[in-house]
Amino acid sequence: MPNLGRRSLLSATASIAGAVLTSGTRIEAREQPVTNSEPTFRYCLNTSTIRGQKLGLVEEIELVAKAGYQAIEPWVREIDEYVAHGGTLKELSKRIRDHGLTVESAIAFFPWIVDDQAQRDQAMIEAQRTMDMLAELGCPRVAAPPTGATQQANLDLRAAGRRYRRLLELGVQTGVAPQLEVWGHSQSLSRLSEALYVAAEAQHPRACLLLDIYHLHRGGSDFEGLRLVSGHAMHVIHVNDYPASAEREKLTDADRVYPGDGVAPLTEIFRTLRERGFRGFLSLELFNRGYWQQDPLTVLQTGLAKTRAAVEKIA
Repeated sequence: MPNLGRRSLLSATASIAGAVLTSGTRIEAREQPVTNSEPTFRYCLNTSTIRGQKLGLVEEIELVAKAGYQAIEPWVREIDEYVAHGGTLKELSKRIRDHGLTVESAIAFFPWIVDDQAQRDQAMIEAQRTMDMLAELGCPRVAAPPTGATQQANLDLRAAGRRYRRLLELGVQTGVAPQLEVWGHSQSLSRLSEALYVAAEAQHPRACLLLDIYHLHRGGSDFEGLRLVSGHAMHVIHVNDYPASAEREKLTDADRVYPGDGVAPLTEIFRTLRERGFRGFLSLELFNRGYWQQDPLTVLQTGLAKTRAAVEKIA
């Protein structure tokens, strides 16, 4: 079987996605039944949104709770820093719970997808360490982006599916599910269609996606593709918006703006997610350097208010 390049697969991906992912993959942690009487989505904060203020995880937790979010999505490097300064995972878990929050996902960068076997083996060691740590915090998920393959345009996506399966099997052992993440700036896994193919090729019941409004646009994916994905195959969605002023290929993370302040078709996106059965967390993920210069609580409150306002338009 020849290597399957990123562009040659796109015409076949839709049927694969419809046959596999729309059948529904589930992760038991904190799932809610899909009913009209319950809130459509829940709200989470990715700590990148206030990373520039350099607050530290303890203060971030306090502010996230005060702003009214239900959950937090930290970066693993922040957790490592907390522990390096004398904190314990048990203390951190209690602190998060005492503030009425849960940890629904975390951001990590182990290169599980690369072609080099030795590098992948080291990545699995780091993934094991990360997942064990997150399990102690009660965090059921971790990001699995194409770290290490962002400059590789000829990645064999079938091989990537096998590698993702290995990561999923480790997730079963630890209780922390790796979410296959699309990175719009990458040469590999930059499009929804590629992620759907890799997730289907993993042939594993816990395969799931971590999507991001900015990254889907940045990589050239049309949001109509969301109609092919079961809501049960998505648990956290990174929400943001992007301006019309820059060409898609020239956008950077720093261009992200509050939901509703750009030109993303948010009403269409949120309506599609609801129709597909998604009832997970919308995690606000921004890297806007202008926001990093502002009062962090104001940024968090503004971001939550604008996200809620965007969601309310689908009612």
